[in-house]
Amino acid sequence: DPQPPPLPKKQLQRAESLPEPGSSHRYHGDPEPRAGSIFYSTPPAQLRHGEGAPPRDRPSWAPRKPLTKSQSLGEPPAQSSPQEAPSASLKELTFGTADGELGQLLESPAGVYGVVLGCQEASLARLSALMQEELVGPELRQQLLQAELAGKGWAELRVLDPQPCCQSGDAWYFRVGFTFQHSQLQCAAKVPKPCCSSLGVQSSLGTHCSIQRLLGRFTGRLPQELVLPGIPGKHTQGPDREESACPAPQPVLQVLLCAEVPQQTLADFVKGSHALHRTSPGHYERLGCLLLLQLCLGLEHLQGQNLAQGDLCPENLLLVPCPCPSQGQQGQQELPGLSLPRLLISSFFKVQEKQRPCSSSQEQDWRQALAAPSPPAAAELNVGRLIYQILHVDISLENILGFRSKRLPDIPSLSIYSAGLQRLATLLLHRDAQHRVTIRQARAILQVLLWGPRQQLFARSRRSLTLLQGWLQVKRALLLLRFAENSAGAGARPGLEEWLCCQYFQGVTEHTLYQVTQLLYA
Repeated sequence: DPQPPPLPKKQLQRAESLPEPGSSHRYHGDPEPRAGSIFYSTPPAQLRHGEGAPPRDRPSWAPRKPLTKSQSLGEPPAQSSPQEAPSASLKELTFGTADGELGQLLESPAGVYGVVLGCQEASLARLSALMQEELVGPELRQQLLQAELAGKGWAELRVLDPQPCCQSGDAWYFRVGFTFQHSQLQCAAKVPKPCCSSLGVQSSLGTHCSIQRLLGRFTGRLPQELVLPGIPGKHTQGPDREESACPAPQPVLQVLLCAEVPQQTLADFVKGSHALHRTSPGHYERLGCLLLLQLCLGLEHLQGQNLAQGDLCPENLLLVPCPCPSQGQQGQQELPGLSLPRLLISSFFKVQEKQRPCSSSQEQDWRQALAAPSPPAAAELNVGRLIYQILHVDISLENILGFRSKRLPDIPSLSIYSAGLQRLATLLLHRDAQHRVTIRQARAILQVLLWGPRQQLFARSRRSLTLLQGWLQVKRALLLLRFAENSAGAGARPGLEEWLCCQYFQGVTEHTLYQVTQLLYA
């Protein structure tokens, strides 16, 4: 007799035929995309409430471990897809790779899609490394310079200008020259002010684009021709000069030789940019975002080494001109002040010491009023205050300490960045530490504000991981095409802004973007 149809078995097969979590690699298989056009798009004039809600049911491939505050941004979840990160063979692929090797890769589980994404990822990583070397110089060259300057003092250096090229809150900087491999080079002699010294800490720092680099150090008396502004009796002229014919011996000081020669401090830049902010608010506030981004990247580097910035204020943040203009700044050179400089952190202290060099009474009041937060938390509060200072909004310590009962001052809506910076300042200065964003989160918000995704992306589609992953992959491809077009034509060489853009897309994931856009567009 014929058997009845195996209905239960068919139902089981239908259930088993549904896509398994492992087959959904197109949703979670982004190789930490690093896309982004070097030309910035326009965010909305007013930040509205973000469209879409987070997924109700978290898929099995999503991270199951709850993200802590320190892990919520910038740390991609565990990945297993073959196109998550390029293999060693993908990193070595070139246009001249043999077809036999290409054929083997195309037969892999990742297929053409994974090979293309892996090659793009490896290419952006190489470009980012080349741009970083162009900005800070090869590591080997710095080691050779350190060996050349070891044991040298004022006698082996040429003072190029008796006036300081820059005066920060904790040091004077003088341009000095020396001979290296039959070439005349310049560096900065950093003379610390009294009670302001972090030389021991600075000598142990690694190389970072936002951290002042140390080439050498020595101890000696200052040359008589050096002018120290603010020090009575130094380099007087006229009738008073006869009274100081026999000046007292100069004190013996420890001096740092720094690779970068600063031009001004952030305080000088802000003070001299009122007219620029008024006439070109969009350009100026974009520069402000890029300077704040460099600061956050440097603070992250310090926190990773259990160090912190000493006395975080505009007077102690140095600005150094870049060797070449950025592609994003071409056509703007007729407007003074629009060139993006490097921002350098120049004073440091170890967190366990709990003592900042040259700390001010204002900072002590700040920390006491906020229940003595840890140094990283103090950095978050100071960065929030810096936003107001850069945007020329008067905000006193009393305004911030009274934030519990009233709102922070409003930032005038002068450009497409004003509302986003207002939102970031509010999150950094939140009275509740549980709701205050970290430096890492602030860095991610600035990156989204600069390079997207904009809120317009969610106008037609609900915010989702799939949408954000596709956006990342397309932007990365467009960025590589832009670099190729500029290299073939007369485009400018990539500069600091392009490197910061590559750094953004080198580490971002769709999970990070989902959380950042929720914070920024809430």
